[in-house]
Amino acid sequence: MGEVIEFGILDGVASTTIKKLHKAGLVTLESIAVTPPREIVELTGMGMETALKVNALARLEVDPGFVSATELLEMRKHMMRARTGSKELDRIMGGGIETGVITELIGEFASGKTQICYTLSVLAQRPVEEGGFGGRICVIDTEGTFIPERVVQIAESRGYDAQEILGNILVARAYNSEHQIMLVKNLPQVCQEHDVKMVIVDSMIGHFRGEYIGRGTLAERQQKIAGVLGNLLRVAEAFNLSVVLTNQVQSKPDSAYGDPNKPTGGHVMAHACTHRVYLRKGRQNTRLIQVIDSPYLPEEKIRIAITEAGVTDEEGEWDIYDKEDTDEIEI
Repeated sequence: MGEVIEFGILDGVASTTIKKLHKAGLVTLESIAVTPPREIVELTGMGMETALKVNALARLEVDPGFVSATELLEMRKHMMRARTGSKELDRIMGGGIETGVITELIGEFASGKTQICYTLSVLAQRPVEEGGFGGRICVIDTEGTFIPERVVQIAESRGYDAQEILGNILVARAYNSEHQIMLVKNLPQVCQEHDVKMVIVDSMIGHFRGEYIGRGTLAERQQKIAGVLGNLLRVAEAFNLSVVLTNQVQSKPDSAYGDPNKPTGGHVMAHACTHRVYLRKGRQNTRLIQVIDSPYLPEEKIRIAITEAGVTDEEGEWDIYDKEDTDEIEI
């Protein structure tokens, strides 16, 4: 996490400007460097010329410009991964949920998206030596599905202090799309003040889907979704934390074969999320999971179980599949 900026660290920037940046939650050089000048103006009320200057100075401090792929590989070694509770899911995710990127969990209701989020909210705050990030978790709940009792159940089942776990989870209930946008804009300040290592948005698309109905509002909806996703990605990069989103599906009634569901949000969601993971309900309280889009992760289908301890590996035979389970996922 970047160092909090003080007066004098940016040459030629007045103390009043620094105060405005702090008040808006832009407290590190990284957060200023990745925030567009237009957005800095909206957040702070300063003039565009000042915002351009501040943004350029911060970027010079933190952005090395063009680097060799070797240097980029060294930089990526600072990236961390948090375990999910399932060794199989960790394996297909390259070792766990990655920092610095957005991971999207896609599925219909009861497919296990929120259960993975519950498990991550417990495990990701554990120390690094235990496969966690060693920091707090921030949850933006848009559907009223965050139930603390479930977190307590998972924590106690895994032998952790439930009260300590709950104390390290910050929860905000977003009541509409504008409230959700505001909460995401405030994330830089929250992450800096509370040492947040993972941001969970469950779900990303719900409010936008319900409030922007019909083709006439599609362009505005997609523009707002793109803005939120852009802010989330900048937070992930600036603070080297993990962002996990859940996404709903929409049905394709004319589909003659395969899975009739596809992710909502269109190309805006598809391009913004680094890793896209599709979940389907399987037999005997299990879930089928497949990475459907990633720069480097294999598109492999696995099965996990949902238990009192949250997400775990399935016990028993792996070669017995229901016919429903073997349908190909078509996106």
